[in-house]
Amino acid sequence: MTRFVKTGDAAALPYWRRPIALLFLMAMAMPIAFNTWSALLNNFVIEAANFDGAAIGLLHTVREIPGFLAIGVIAIIIFVREQVLGLVSLVLLGVATAITAQFPSLGGILTLTMLSSIGFHYYETVNQSLQLQWIDKEHAPRVLGWLLAIGSAATFVVYLVILLLWEPLNLTYNMVYMAGGGVTAAIAIFAMLAYPQFEAPNPQRKQFILRKRYWLYYALQFMAGARRQIFVVFAGFMMVEKFGFKVDELTTLYLVNLLINMLVAPLLGRVVQRYGERKTLGFEYIGLVAVFLSYGGVYYMGWGIAVAAFLYVVDHVFFGLALALKTYFQKIADPQDIAPTAAVAFTINHIAAVGLPAPLGLLWLVSPAVVFFLAAGMAATSLMLALLIPRHPVPGHETVLTRTMPAVAE
Repeated sequence: MTRFVKTGDAAALPYWRRPIALLFLMAMAMPIAFNTWSALLNNFVIEAANFDGAAIGLLHTVREIPGFLAIGVIAIIIFVREQVLGLVSLVLLGVATAITAQFPSLGGILTLTMLSSIGFHYYETVNQSLQLQWIDKEHAPRVLGWLLAIGSAATFVVYLVILLLWEPLNLTYNMVYMAGGGVTAAIAIFAMLAYPQFEAPNPQRKQFILRKRYWLYYALQFMAGARRQIFVVFAGFMMVEKFGFKVDELTTLYLVNLLINMLVAPLLGRVVQRYGERKTLGFEYIGLVAVFLSYGGVYYMGWGIAVAAFLYVVDHVFFGLALALKTYFQKIADPQDIAPTAAVAFTINHIAAVGLPAPLGLLWLVSPAVVFFLAAGMAATSLMLALLIPRHPVPGHETVLTRTMPAVAE
């Protein structure tokens, strides 16, 4: 029989059964499947299906469609609790990842990419909502930083296993995909059985919400989706296509990146807590402008593999500061708006993500450097928007253009 527990009463439960423990368990489970898939992806699609830049762009367009449709979460949570939806989505992500290598063709890869992406994006939408509902504002930056760290640690283990065992055990793509996806699905099923259903103090609105006073948050989400998509699609692809990275070599780069992020992520939450969202996001966007311009320099200036690998790691560290965007919204939001706005924000974030990969994949065939220069321009636009965030954002004072006043639902 399902047990319902209010988050305020969860302190009476053993620590491992509390809401924060479930958030950490899910933060560990998702990266296992997702990063198993992504670690092998570039090599798998090139070796198994002879993908070029245009094909990889198409794949990532398909992958982002469920993110664009994340607004459908609003309709689903009318009938299904957010916690249940999040765990079911994790199962779907795990199962789709597990059978990826069994369909080594363009059609098969695109189909399973779509299914795993539905699981990933619906999980991420619900997870962001639950984080902001279950973590109080005072501790949110620090806890979000630790959640990033545990996700990085789980991913580190995945990459380390691939690196150490790929050649000695003569592993295949199918074996690794089955293992990674299966572990994620198993953890999600365990969480369904082991945890009660937690009830946050503020029931969520189960309807489409688009408020004028959240406009800056929407704009920042849109730009974040655009520039991050360029990194996700083309940074790793560049390492394989231009420098000929093999699976173990690319995994080594990922491991170095993750080790640094495991150490840095908890500090990022403290940075947000001390300096505020405006300064933190401003620093992130300035850094990303420099990184993307330097990526272009790898092609125009002929910089070598060491520079490209260094930029890849720095890129990830800067993206970790994006947790400030979550805490910014938490500070300005009506508590009942968190779930529907998380869905709307994911859809906005993926407007560019759906539209950009395919045309940029074609542009990549002409000039890879120009793709990265476009990303630098997007980061610069984000910087201009970040300067509109108040030092102390609150409902009614969402931007520097508004005066402090009681929050109104607009």
